[in-house]
Amino acid sequence: MLLHQITENRRYLFWTLQAAGWSGWAFTFYLGVLFWGKLPSENYHWYLPLISAIGMCLTLPLRSLYRYMWDMPIIRRVIAILLGSYAAGLTWMATRGAIFYEVFPEERKPYEQHGMAWHSYFDGSISAFWVMLVWSALYFGIKYYLQSQEEKERWLKAMTMAHQAQLKMLRYQLNPHFLFNTLNAISTLILDRNTELANTMVTRLSRFLRYSLDNDPMQKVTVAQEMDALRLYLDIEKVRFDERLQLHFEVEDGASTALMPSLLLQPLVENSIKYAIAKSIDGGAIAISARIFGGDLLLSVADNGPGLDLRNGRLPKGGGVGLANCRERLKEIYGEDQNFRLSTTEPHGLTINIRIPLEREAKAA
Repeated sequence: MLLHQITENRRYLFWTLQAAGWSGWAFTFYLGVLFWGKLPSENYHWYLPLISAIGMCLTLPLRSLYRYMWDMPIIRRVIAILLGSYAAGLTWMATRGAIFYEVFPEERKPYEQHGMAWHSYFDGSISAFWVMLVWSALYFGIKYYLQSQEEKERWLKAMTMAHQAQLKMLRYQLNPHFLFNTLNAISTLILDRNTELANTMVTRLSRFLRYSLDNDPMQKVTVAQEMDALRLYLDIEKVRFDERLQLHFEVEDGASTALMPSLLLQPLVENSIKYAIAKSIDGGAIAISARIFGGDLLLSVADNGPGLDLRNGRLPKGGGVGLANCRERLKEIYGEDQNFRLSTTEPHGLTINIRIPLEREAKAA
């Protein structure tokens, strides 16, 4: 939780990196002094944390400067980095020198005797400049990285929202076709004074529409739930076609708990009814199956209607909105990890085969 809070909050992240970076510099400097010689005195243990804190404070004006010049041309920013780092380095070194020679006056004597105090200060200023320059480079690098991540996140969010809108459009575009047909059938029943059957059809329609509206097209349902929804839909169509519509369901036990997009098969069954059942005097049959093969869920909807003129298993131009929308939904959800293929039912008819990755509901802990 703390790590997530630090990475999500810019202020926490800045001060965490500040503390870690300057502590690392002090520790490295301390090891260097131990390696090249001995400590000037026991006061060195508080001297290093002090000058580290001073260096950290001097980076705050640099941060303000870089924020102010962030959107300026690159040349100005480079100049600001160089001049700002050098000014901060000089100030830091002057402060360090004043504190150092006050705390450790014996360290100044050898340089003064040889007239090299200025040379020592110059060398220290150059090293301080490099420290500040590295800090500036890290500041810009981390800030650019965080900005690029934010832009990437915004882009992914926009793409997700676009995909969701596309999926909802494809899903809800199908319902009006079915609704108009059903209302026309109900109207006919009322005109024929068959009020009991009309009432039954209205009740079934309301149950199906409630299911349709309660299930978000972005959510997935189990195959068993999808089959229940299909039965709700087909109960309505059975009123229209009676014995002219024959149904066959075949769902393997292992496939009933697999996940799939909600109401994916309904437009395919609707397509079969429209082109295979409604156009035939004797009606026809529709077979719906679901099974597991390897790591995939295989779904199929087959009818024994007149079929379509298929070429390479693809839908000819003008072959139906429902089939095209179903294919687009699959592409939006699964990308290339899916397959939607049309074939001929022997001896005649249309078979729609769908392959999607096998997914199961996560069990509650």
